Amino acid sequence: MSDASNAIAPKILDVRPILESGGEPFQAIMEAVQSLGPGQGLRLFATFRPQPLFRVMASRGFDHEAHEIEGGDWEVLFTPQQVVAPVETSDNADRPETWPDPSLHLDLSDLDPPEPMVRILAAAETLGPGEVLFAVLSREPLFLFPELTKRGHQWAGNFDETGSAYRILVRTGRAKA
Repeated sequence: MSDASNAIAPKILDVRPILESGGEPFQAIMEAVQSLGPGQGLRLFATFRPQPLFRVMASRGFDHEAHEIEGGDWEVLFTPQQVVAPVETSDNADRPETWPDPSLHLDLSDLDPPEPMVRILAAAETLGPGEVLFAVLSREPLFLFPELTKRGHQWAGNFDETGSAYRILVRTGRAKA
């Protein structure tokens, strides 16, 4: 057996019917990405080359190979990157490697939005200045980032090596009132 036979088959998603009916397939694509198993890729069929999606998927830890198929349609294979996604940080963040070890760990991966955001914000309020919390979520908490910054906290986060969990460190900024 070759090494390729040990690979996990990619999930197949054909969004051409959605596009042809005038719909927007982004939600269906993100739902498919969320349902992927560790190390699993996504084979996407579309009526055009989905260039904007490449950056979104790269931020989630996926590489892509795109090629035109019959009738001008496109097939794109998104595969999990073998390297860890880069760590993104808030604009006000010191280098995260200089932060203290987390004093609080939260596994929020089974919760639907906005519950992870609510719990992280509440937990951050219980910590002293400079303390760090670590949380695991099922998706990137895009609405959490500006709220943390607004409250004077720093954050750093990325997707794990499988691309299926988002890890975030939050360092509290302001002293408790």
